[in-house]
Amino acid sequence: MAQAEKSAAHAAGTAQNGGTNVVILGPRDSLHGRLDIHGDMKVHGTVEGELKASGDVLVESTATVQASIEGANVNVRGQVNGNVTARRRLTLGGSGRLNGEVKVARLTVEDGATLNGNVTMTPEKS
Repeated sequence: MAQAEKSAAHAAGTAQNGGTNVVILGPRDSLHGRLDIHGDMKVHGTVEGELKASGDVLVESTATVQASIEGANVNVRGQVNGNVTARRRLTLGGSGRLNGEVKVARLTVEDGATLNGNVTMTPEKS
């Protein structure tokens, strides 16, 4: 199921954003396992496992994620239980809840967000 959605999202994403691959998991979608993509990822649904993107990862306020996440820029507005690695910046939105170990180059925490875990700051990677 994830592969079919990836193909559909890729076709739509190519037309809208200049050729960058975008995978979108909708609010009623769920993923159990590992997803490793070249491009950006938007999560509105439920994920258990591991997410890795060469581009940005956006966890929307409707999302519940029990997974490790790796991306260039990671934006958390929903619930994440798992380790997060942001090669550039991690942004915790006001509705974001993150429980896990964090490795980032830059960190932004908005008013109302919750972060429980250790933060390790490293030089920015491309």
